[in-house]
Amino acid sequence: MNRDASGLRNDAAVGIIGAGTMGAGIAQIAAAAGHRVLLFDARSGAAAQALDKLNADLKKRVDAGKLDSTDARALVARIEPVDAIAAVSEAGIVIEAIVERLDAKRELLAQLESLVADRTILASNTSSISVTALGRDLRLPQRLVGMHFFNPVPVMKLVEVVSGAATDSAVAHAVADLAVRWGKVPIHARSTPGFVVNRIARPFYAEALLLLQDQYATPSQIDAALRAAGFRMGPCELMDLIGHDVNFSVTESMFAASFFDRRYTPSIVQRELVDGGLLGRKSGRGFHDYPAEPLAEAAAMPAQVDTDPPCVSVSGDSFTIATLGAELSGEGWDVEYADPAGASLGRTDNILMKDTLLAGDTLICVTDGRPAAQIAAQSGHRHVAVIDLILRDDAGPLCVAFAPSCGEQQRAVVCNLLETAGRKPIQIGDAPGMVVARTVAMLANEAADAVQQGVCDEASTDTAMKLGTNYPLGPFEWLEKLGAPTVCNLLDHLDALYRGERYRASLLLRRRIWEQAMGTES
Repeated sequence: MNRDASGLRNDAAVGIIGAGTMGAGIAQIAAAAGHRVLLFDARSGAAAQALDKLNADLKKRVDAGKLDSTDARALVARIEPVDAIAAVSEAGIVIEAIVERLDAKRELLAQLESLVADRTILASNTSSISVTALGRDLRLPQRLVGMHFFNPVPVMKLVEVVSGAATDSAVAHAVADLAVRWGKVPIHARSTPGFVVNRIARPFYAEALLLLQDQYATPSQIDAALRAAGFRMGPCELMDLIGHDVNFSVTESMFAASFFDRRYTPSIVQRELVDGGLLGRKSGRGFHDYPAEPLAEAAAMPAQVDTDPPCVSVSGDSFTIATLGAELSGEGWDVEYADPAGASLGRTDNILMKDTLLAGDTLICVTDGRPAAQIAAQSGHRHVAVIDLILRDDAGPLCVAFAPSCGEQQRAVVCNLLETAGRKPIQIGDAPGMVVARTVAMLANEAADAVQQGVCDEASTDTAMKLGTNYPLGPFEWLEKLGAPTVCNLLDHLDALYRGERYRASLLLRRRIWEQAMGTES
């Protein structure tokens, strides 16, 4: 079955099944691109109600001077609510946007296949159901493709074009071309659990939930740390916005679909919230209380240092070290740059700790996945602090943790050092990998596995996560910034501590390190 974009010209009718938030949004962008849209919903009157709501929303934009009134009227006029599903039979493409249930979608697709012409493309707006499974019983499964939009559809640019085992590549490319004409940015993905965005985003939530379960940090501390790293929202406030019932359900689905891979294990912390009806914004309470906005939690500051700050010896060449060293120099600290092996721990546990600051008798290490207590025990240093990764030039809060053996005066020195550098310290428990480092490392690792398994390519992955989740960088851009050896080293230390599948490093990351060592990286 050969199909091309000419079968989906602007004068081709578009059928949409489901007039909820997603269906109505898809109808709007299709009509805005010039298509006649046939909107059907099984609930009587729902399609007409959706059109009335869209008309009201567009009028507000017209009144605000953001949309021409003629364009608004033309857009609405192109959308036709239909009372019978058979009315979509004339469409060049029919997109279903009904409830996210395999049985319901299969039943609908079988019905559509009996109504439409053989050349009509069938698309599913599923966010997580296998396209292969959806097409199993179809007479022409090669014409079925996933077309996963993101909410709100008129605003979010990304569309995941998902191919099942039987999907004709020409169908996938025709739908991608159509998405471009609708003002979207399509990425191609293979039908695997979670596709691209839902799969790769799991660690953003999972690492926060594990930190909470182990009582290393509070929701406000975690949110503040990741906002400082450039994320628009922290994971706890984002889960509150999504709804814990929805977020937990997606994780459960991923866990089951991946044959219970421990990387996707649902959290008992989140299950407790769901069981208690604490679903987030829609229930008035989740990790934070609503309607009051959550506030970043201020760190408890130790007593101020009475003496002049000591000279700081800086070792290492990471972005975190370079940024912090420059910030301290700019604030008048006496900063000396040492050879990486000279002012650092040397070798402990066969790993060179090169990214360190030495302030008097206090050793400050950029996290490599090991907690401060472990570093202190292995190195013999009593006064050890561990700081999180810095990912941006602009100053902001930074997580810090201390070994139990670290003295109060030494803790005060570290907090004063960070405060004067413009990095307000967020003092958390002695968490392996801290907050930002373990989260970003796991996002990069999950993306590497997805590429290794042929789900998507590197460029598409970065595009998907920046457009679909508003991440400040894509996973491979973070990997480039940090380096594969740093990410693998951190994951290996976490893996050694937690002893399970969760932190296994992707083979793609290992190969990148080997290729770099041999100078054969492509």
